[in-house]
Amino acid sequence: MSQVVYMTESGLEKLKSELEHLRAVERPAISAQIAEARDKGDLSENAEYDAAKEAQGLLEMRIAKLEATVANARVIDESRLGTDTVQILTKVTLKNLKTKAKVTYTLVSENEANLREGKLSVGTPIAQALLGKKKGDHVEVTVPAGKLEFEVLDISL
Repeated sequence: MSQVVYMTESGLEKLKSELEHLRAVERPAISAQIAEARDKGDLSENAEYDAAKEAQGLLEMRIAKLEATVANARVIDESRLGTDTVQILTKVTLKNLKTKAKVTYTLVSENEANLREGKLSVGTPIAQALLGKKKGDHVEVTVPAGKLEFEVLDISL
């Protein structure tokens, strides 16, 4: 049974674009590499052929994973989201109670997570602890580096 993946419209389009690129550009390129390596003779001692076949296997696995993700994707209607509690697609500003540092994250699906862009996966311990919290709530999170304490300063879309 496949797991439903919740994501934004832009996140889904990005995945579809990557999938199309892999099918239309990468797959034919690897097939050409395999054909070229095959033309070089004895396949039992042809490292170039083995490398191309391995690359093909990895590509096909990536394509299959993307196809499954796209097939099970459900687009979240952002217009129906509220800002009274922390939930997927909300932007939350936190204050670390120990260091007084402020940080802002947008909670997104696993496939859209990118910490450099401030997009935190809902599957992370911090996001799990934040879900359902309200402005002003204090949140305690245990992460591999230790225990963190935050105050929810703001919730927005």
